[in-house]
Amino acid sequence: MKKMGLTGKIFTGLILGAIFGIILHYFVPAGDFRDNYIIGGVLRLFGRGFVQAIQMLVVPLVFVSLVGGAAAIGDVKKLGRIGIKTVGFYMVTTALAITVALLIGELINPGYGLDLSQIVTSEPTIGEKSNLVDVLLGIIPTNPINGLASGNMLQIIFFAILTGITVAVLGERAKAFSDFIDALNEIMMKMTMIIMLFAPIGVFCLIASTFATTGWDAFIPLLKYMIAVILALLIQASGTYMAMLSIFTKLNPVRFFKNFAPVMNLAFSTASSNASIPLNIETMEKRMGVSKSVASFTIPLGATINMDGTAIMQGVAVVFVSQVYGIDLTMASFLTVILTATLASIGTAGVPGVGLVTLSMVLVSIGLPVEGIALIMGIDRLLDMARTVVNITGDAVCTLIIAKRENEFDESIFYNDNTEPEQAIG
Repeated sequence: MKKMGLTGKIFTGLILGAIFGIILHYFVPAGDFRDNYIIGGVLRLFGRGFVQAIQMLVVPLVFVSLVGGAAAIGDVKKLGRIGIKTVGFYMVTTALAITVALLIGELINPGYGLDLSQIVTSEPTIGEKSNLVDVLLGIIPTNPINGLASGNMLQIIFFAILTGITVAVLGERAKAFSDFIDALNEIMMKMTMIIMLFAPIGVFCLIASTFATTGWDAFIPLLKYMIAVILALLIQASGTYMAMLSIFTKLNPVRFFKNFAPVMNLAFSTASSNASIPLNIETMEKRMGVSKSVASFTIPLGATINMDGTAIMQGVAVVFVSQVYGIDLTMASFLTVILTATLASIGTAGVPGVGLVTLSMVLVSIGLPVEGIALIMGIDRLLDMARTVVNITGDAVCTLIIAKRENEFDESIFYNDNTEPEQAIG
């Protein structure tokens, strides 16, 4: 029997975790044993432990990947060309995503007929929002070491790309440092794949904890909202992205999803774009045929500024909240939402639940009550998983398009049936 690959193991852990979580929620009585020892103890320990083990690698991996990627491109003009194409792709797809979400929201009308008295039980706790100027100024670190220590992804990206450009300009004079970065990148990749050996266990515990806490009943009042978000996410992933992939690369979309399945499973279970960065880069190289220099540049960048799934949630949530509170949206409101959500995605960190924070900025921009976020908090975890999959899929499609246009792509690897990312462990 053929040995089960990473995709199968993670998917098995996901299914078994969901079943175990439902059993805990409905058939095991609430109490100290279930809530503290099982859900808050074993499941939380191994689930959160797995996520934190991956997050441990994110900052050093993003830094060395971007420095190495920018330096490996070598030609500063080419680096600038790739950077402009990448950022342009991410901004365009985000604007398209929020537009699709608004249209789907208006079509399904998820907020009509909702009884607030049965759903709103608490007010949301929302972090402070920043205006666009502060976001842009916040990209430049006054102390890059502090930016690395605090995990400020925008500052890390800025400093890493600047470092990579400088290394590229210096050429042979910086070869020793460039070799060191390459070696460090190999170490981080190997460490990542070792941690991925425990992915099925981590996925099992994360999913089991989610279902054990939430159950199915909590979804019923907000089913239309969930359907609207998921439909918009499907349109973005299988429609917008695959159309772009077919038009600009002529690659097979079915093959793309087959190759990319391990990353999608990991992103779904962790609900974190940052947590999927290591496996995403590895998959781009080992299964997609993208050169290391391009993948190491576009994937970490996308995990920070490309949040199409989050933008979709915000678009549907805007329609949902407006209908719940009986507030009509004008065409100017829709345009404001598109612009604000697109810009907000630049400063959105790739960690679970952050979309609710940036949603407050979008709601305030068109005069909707921020308290409406409390309506969707209970089910946001599952939707967060789904939209994270869309986020990282957009990163991968952009990477393939850029690599194909820049002749940094090996099509034989893309269509090779025998390449698994986890083989790098051996």
